[in-house]
Amino acid sequence: MTETTLGPEDSKIITLARSARARNAAAEGAAVRDETGRTYTATNVELPSLKLSAMQVAVAMAVSSGASSLEAAALVTEQDEPGAPDIAVVEDLGNAVLFLAAPDGTVKGRYI
Repeated sequence: MTETTLGPEDSKIITLARSARARNAAAEGAAVRDETGRTYTATNVELPSLKLSAMQVAVAMAVSSGASSLEAAALVTEQDEPGAPDIAVVEDLGNAVLFLAAPDGTVKGRYI
């Protein structure tokens, strides 16, 4: 699967996730699109008292802004698979597709 086989809105959330990751020099970047088309971007949080994946932060931002479901999610990371907590948090808001992408934007997989 390549970015060229994705629709423009799915390519956009991968680009947004890549940008968030690069801007913060973070290990992960994530972006989600809610049922109204709004997008939310985030990076992972690594504090002594709080550790959240980028996907957890992005979904929390969407929910705290009133989203009730997701259309799509993108996770940009060096990892080869999304973690179980990332899949679970996307599933909490419905049956959205989760795209896993490398830092260069290459799509590595599609989940959920």
